[in-house]
Amino acid sequence: MKNKFDISNQDIAWCPGCGNFSILEIIKKAMNELELEQENTVMVSGIGQAAKMPQYVNTNFFNGLHGRALPVATAVKVSNPKMTVIAESGEGDMYGEGGNHFIHAIRRNVNITNIVHNNMIYGLTKGQASPTTSKGMKTTLQIFGVTNEPFNPMAVAISLGASFVARAFSGDQEQTKEIIKKAILHKGYAVVDIFQPCVSFNKLNNFAWFKEHSYYLDDKYDPYDQVEAFRKSLEMEKFPLGVLYMNKERVTTFEENLIAYETNKAPLFERKRDLEKVKLSLAGMK
Repeated sequence: MKNKFDISNQDIAWCPGCGNFSILEIIKKAMNELELEQENTVMVSGIGQAAKMPQYVNTNFFNGLHGRALPVATAVKVSNPKMTVIAESGEGDMYGEGGNHFIHAIRRNVNITNIVHNNMIYGLTKGQASPTTSKGMKTTLQIFGVTNEPFNPMAVAISLGASFVARAFSGDQEQTKEIIKKAILHKGYAVVDIFQPCVSFNKLNNFAWFKEHSYYLDDKYDPYDQVEAFRKSLEMEKFPLGVLYMNKERVTTFEENLIAYETNKAPLFERKRDLEKVKLSLAGMK
């Protein structure tokens, strides 16, 4: 049976073997299995190879500026809380250019899903180091090796008390699909960092490397324990995969706390305006 989120006969502009292909199939399957409505689903991205993905999914999408996916996704959700909103881009777009927005989306607890393709390199701009590139790795720009410490998005998200924090691997389609489904169903801000090889510009962090340097959390692991989750986020030799943390204290979302929705729960665009009353009100303010 055809997946309603598929777009047929489309030329996809990624390198053969790119991990983005797996994530594209995973996301479409997850959305279809959750029976999301196309007209009530929006994908938002910034700039980059990963950010092209919404163009290949049969639903509403918005491609914005580099690093600006989360503000747009927040605005969409606030304008119409009934929408399922997925902010999706690469680690450079989300953690580099968009790093400040990443921090404040966590603080606000907007009810959106944030999917980040993490290939530890800038793929669109030909292979310079990204925020998550390993220290010492030689790139097309850092020819003597990267000197910066890599950014740890899981540690940052957990330390800020994010509502839902998970990590996955594009080579494991079934496990990643289930993690994404949990993230979409979760109420509140949910970030899923997905390891995804760049076959053209990152010769170190390939499929075999990610497989060898990761493991899945077992059923005994408690995702509600913030201290233990933070410890897990600091593991760098072998990265834990699965749901690392869920914050049971974050019970309300950003849009639920807005004054605009306290007395009238209808989305802003559905509300009727009495222009005469507005004119009288403005006249009384003069």
